[in-house]
Amino acid sequence: METTEKDILRGGQFLVKETLCEDVFTPEDFTEEQQMMKESVKEFNDREIIANRDRFENKDYAFTEQCMKKAGEMGFLSVAVPEEYGGMGMGFVSTMLVCDYISSGTGSFSTAFGAHTGIGTMPITLYGTEEQKQKYVPKLATGEWFGAYCLTEPGAGSDANSGKTTATLSEDGKHYLINGQKMWISNAGFCNMFIVFARIEDDKYITGFIVENNPENGITLGEEEHKLGIRASSTRQVFFNDTKVPVENMLAGRGEGFKIAMNALNIGRIKLAAACLDSQRRITTTGVQYANERKQFKTPISDFGAIKAKIAEMATNAYVGEAASYRAAKNIEDRIEIRLNQGNSHQEAELKGVEEYAIECSILKVAVSEDVQNCADEGIQIFGGMGFSEDTPMEAAWRDARIARIYEGTNEINRMLSVGMLVKKAMKGHVDLLGPAMKVQEDLMGIPSFDTPDYSELFSEEKAVLANLKKVFLMVAGAAVQKFGPDLEQHQQLMMAASNILIEIYMAESGILRAEKNAKRFGADSQKEQIAMAQLYLYNAVEITMKNAKEGIVSFAEGDEQRMMLMGLKRFTKYTNMPNVVDLRNRIAEKVKSENQYCF
Repeated sequence: METTEKDILRGGQFLVKETLCEDVFTPEDFTEEQQMMKESVKEFNDREIIANRDRFENKDYAFTEQCMKKAGEMGFLSVAVPEEYGGMGMGFVSTMLVCDYISSGTGSFSTAFGAHTGIGTMPITLYGTEEQKQKYVPKLATGEWFGAYCLTEPGAGSDANSGKTTATLSEDGKHYLINGQKMWISNAGFCNMFIVFARIEDDKYITGFIVENNPENGITLGEEEHKLGIRASSTRQVFFNDTKVPVENMLAGRGEGFKIAMNALNIGRIKLAAACLDSQRRITTTGVQYANERKQFKTPISDFGAIKAKIAEMATNAYVGEAASYRAAKNIEDRIEIRLNQGNSHQEAELKGVEEYAIECSILKVAVSEDVQNCADEGIQIFGGMGFSEDTPMEAAWRDARIARIYEGTNEINRMLSVGMLVKKAMKGHVDLLGPAMKVQEDLMGIPSFDTPDYSELFSEEKAVLANLKKVFLMVAGAAVQKFGPDLEQHQQLMMAASNILIEIYMAESGILRAEKNAKRFGADSQKEQIAMAQLYLYNAVEITMKNAKEGIVSFAEGDEQRMMLMGLKRFTKYTNMPNVVDLRNRIAEKVKSENQYCF
């Protein structure tokens, strides 16, 4: 059945429209082809990456390159590349799947893979001319060539457009001469080609260029950076000194580099979420296997409630992270499909498809990168003193996870972006926030119902709680927008608090919809633990929402307005039947314990 524009929610609309579980894609929906792809990627990861973990930890940069070549031979670098340029031309969900299962062996390989297939290749497939694509993309798709992306400079980090690197047209008009310094460039040590951002004259925005890596053309590299984690990922400074770049190597138009950078980052964000998923599964598995074997006081430590709580939370966050990541990936894939059917080019369809869900991409980037860090942290704790030792895999997982909160725009920037983009979408009329926000205002003034609702159906109470969390966001954000208008962006702590609520809503809803869909198709009895995970995540989401909403309200409201909103907050975060959170955790942990692995 063909998906139409009416069938799928636009980006950000999850906040104001109900999503049915039948309308979300979950990992249980993978096709046979996707399952085969998943198995082949897992097998590659086990054989080539995980079996050689020590080499990555010992900064064997050449080995990282070698593994990338092998990934190219297996076709894994070409999944997202259209067939006409030597790629597999697979859909967005499949590209997420490959990224997910190839990234958990070590952050060093994951970074090389992500930088090459994402920001190293995508700008050409999405913005390149036909000649540029024919010339470069097939080599990048097979791993004959590797790509890198030069945006960050000593003075230009989160403020990406403030770079000082210049591009000056040569007198004969045939070349641009590039001068400047780039830093933190992943894959710099072995790449054949850079995507470089530089400013022409006094242009407001930077411009993108495809620059071949030729040391005789004024390109020099700094030494390898020594980093907390991702130790065998090549990270160097790159210096350009009158580097000649043919004019036909400009990417898109003059001054369009900032747009390229931002859109490449949208794709990078959701892919980064995918890259953090299998790490959580593996850390949870490693943790529970150790806890089942390790005895203290003549008892396996996995029997202790304090350890069960950790295992349950680790598994729950992994399950919900998968649910949200693949939900958004399928939305993007469907949106791309709609645009292709409307006659858009592949480039236009893919760009607009991802851009539509930029809010969700930012949400996922923040949520999943923080969950993987917490997962690794608890993994170390389960191992106790052994977790701190380099002889066990936990400490490397913890160090590698740390970069995920900085990559692709820091989590602080992404928090601010998610709320800022939502407000902009509302101003453009793409998401009606005003109507629902006004309704919440009326609710606050009205008399609450004292009827006891009927919550006999699976997830009926959870959905009511979720609907109320959406009201909390609309109440806080609506009042903040009214108060500050365009100056809202100056109130960063308020934006951060609002975004924390937004993130919890999307993630909790995704977990509930996945568990509900599976309960309907496989029977609720077979999904008891999944139902418990959706309920546990929502319980935590309510607690986080209460804390952040209170902080937001007292930061800008006073007197009667403040009292009214705090009363509303109390009302909107109330359960009729509060779940027994200890029981939920025990149920989840017992399942993971008995299976001796992450098993969902």
